[in-house]
Amino acid sequence: MPTRAKAATRKRKSKAETVIPDKLYFRIGDVSELLYLPAYVLRFWETEFPQLKPTKSSTGQRMYRRREVELALRIRTLLYDEGFTIPGARERLKLESKPSKNQSALPFPKLTDQTGLKRVRQELQELLTMLSTKVKAEGRKANRTI
Repeated sequence: MPTRAKAATRKRKSKAETVIPDKLYFRIGDVSELLYLPAYVLRFWETEFPQLKPTKSSTGQRMYRRREVELALRIRTLLYDEGFTIPGARERLKLESKPSKNQSALPFPKLTDQTGLKRVRQELQELLTMLSTKVKAEGRKANRTI
């Protein structure tokens, strides 16, 4: 059982000090140690935060990917360091995951009239007539040789 000094040190660890190892998958015990949280808290967060969905192995073991570990770390920061409630943290995560509305639009030319579309349609019809006459002419040649 950890002493009070170790527990106090764990609480002082910040997000910047938490180093996530370079692994493909993390078991719930690994994530629990990284975040200094009991495993039951992570399991509870899975029910409260829809973004946190670790896959399960064939034996039923929760397997967290790096993205999910980073999300759990963000949840811990919101709840413990920034003082958010669970619903408040859920809303903040939703806002953070949405793309910002202030992104500039792509510079596509705006069509103010339909003349461009009419011209394209006319050209396509001309191509269709050219191709259909070519197919008919080739069909006639094939009939003559037989």
